[in-house]
Amino acid sequence: MGVTDFPDDLVQTQAAWNATYAALAAPRPRDTTALRRRLLLLSGRLWWHPYWDTVPSVPAARSELRQLARARGAVQAA
Repeated sequence: MGVTDFPDDLVQTQAAWNATYAALAAPRPRDTTALRRRLLLLSGRLWWHPYWDTVPSVPAARSELRQLARARGAVQAA
């Protein structure tokens, strides 16, 4: 698809979702209730972001957003 014009706030929200999910999936996570609540909050923000009203193929764009956020997270970790 090649969508690279994601709004910065959407990419940041996806990156925060990824980090929260990773923290929750780690062995013996601390404060799981807060992590789950944060994951739900971020999921809602991702799902209902106004950007999705402008994209012709939402499933493909969501997939690309996840890949972009993972790639940016890997670059920042290196």
